[in-house]
Amino acid sequence: MTRKLSLSSYITVGSLLFGLFFGAGNLIFPVHMGQAAGSNTLPATLGFILTGVGLPFLGVVAIGISNSSGLFDLASRVSPSFALFFTVALYLTIGPFFALPRTATVSFEIGIKPFIPEGYLTVGLFVFTLIFFLLAWLLSLNPAKIMVWVGKVLNPLFLVFLALLIITAFFNPMGTTANLPVQPEYAQGAFFQGFIEGYNTMDVLASLAFGIIIVNAIQQLGVTKPGDIAKDTIKSGIVTIFLMSVIYGSLAFLGARSLNRFALSENGGIALTDITTYYFGEIGKVLLAIIVTVACLKTAIGLITACSETFAELFPSISYRKFVHVFSLLGMGIANVGLTSIIKISIPVLMFLYPLAITLVVITFLSPLYHHQKIVYQSAIGFTFIFAVLEGIKSLPAAISEHPVIHQVTQFIDSLLPFSAVQMGWILPALIGLAVGWIISLATAEKTTG
Repeated sequence: MTRKLSLSSYITVGSLLFGLFFGAGNLIFPVHMGQAAGSNTLPATLGFILTGVGLPFLGVVAIGISNSSGLFDLASRVSPSFALFFTVALYLTIGPFFALPRTATVSFEIGIKPFIPEGYLTVGLFVFTLIFFLLAWLLSLNPAKIMVWVGKVLNPLFLVFLALLIITAFFNPMGTTANLPVQPEYAQGAFFQGFIEGYNTMDVLASLAFGIIIVNAIQQLGVTKPGDIAKDTIKSGIVTIFLMSVIYGSLAFLGARSLNRFALSENGGIALTDITTYYFGEIGKVLLAIIVTVACLKTAIGLITACSETFAELFPSISYRKFVHVFSLLGMGIANVGLTSIIKISIPVLMFLYPLAITLVVITFLSPLYHHQKIVYQSAIGFTFIFAVLEGIKSLPAAISEHPVIHQVTQFIDSLLPFSAVQMGWILPALIGLAVGWIISLATAEKTTG
């Protein structure tokens, strides 16, 4: 008989869920989105919350329903080759290629850059990332103690400071969001642009990679049935969903209202520093710098550890420690291109991976309805894959995406598919693929029983 969780157990799992998904890097994207959306911040925020909160949570629930042992096991329902490709691509994205170097650049933008003269920023970034990743490398070799200490002390301190900033801004706003400038991409379809902006959190990808941690935590509390695991995940995450939605919404409107005092920033790290300095002066800026840097360091250790463990399982001939060395060096090297450049470089990759991740989450969630038939997974992912590639190509630099042949093809597809013009043309093909696979599975089942 499966055990019923207590209130304290729900709180424990909910806290773990919050800790996995909300890091210091998540601060910068809603702030920048608010600045870009201006008067259209509300619909943009709703779209952002859907991809930044709702879908990641659904991803964790899907992992619980699937009764799989992790991402590779789940993606193997499509095929072993797809599972290997998708697992490697996803972990490299949330690891050394983008999310890991971003931990250092966010720390630098918020904590160090305001104190460095303009002419020394390149050298300053190199020295900072060298020290940052040296510490992350050393602690990733044996991360247990520092992870617990930082998680129990600095994360709560970080959240207290964030709450203080949000409450202060609420009672002493910089102005209203009425008649604020709106960037062209948010002038029409702000909801969909906010949805796309939520890709930057990478939390849907993270839900597939780390969802098994939540599932294991619930199983260790005595819950074993997939349906009960899903229900307890939902119950545990209700408060987390609400808190994250409030935080993202508050930060977005904080960014929008800052336009009454500041110009549109190059990225959210700069904007957050300006806002903090406005409300708390130099002391607040220093305190934020310390807390964000240490919180990002903790996240970096977690990412290096998780990626190294996963790659050591996928490629057992290479040791965990060697992967720690490689990923630490890669993270440092890529971090030195700067936060704004990392965000720009990551967009085509995210535009390709996110449709696959969202489709995998949805078909896994629906999987009991078609008895987990492999053909449904293959058909839905196959259809999605083609158009995910096109979405990635459309997001490449203009020298490639605006090539006459490529531009003509993408323009033709935009004219055919709904939502394609707002970079979500994969939705209809994914639904068609799901329907085709489902019909084939039903026909196959009828022939078998007949």
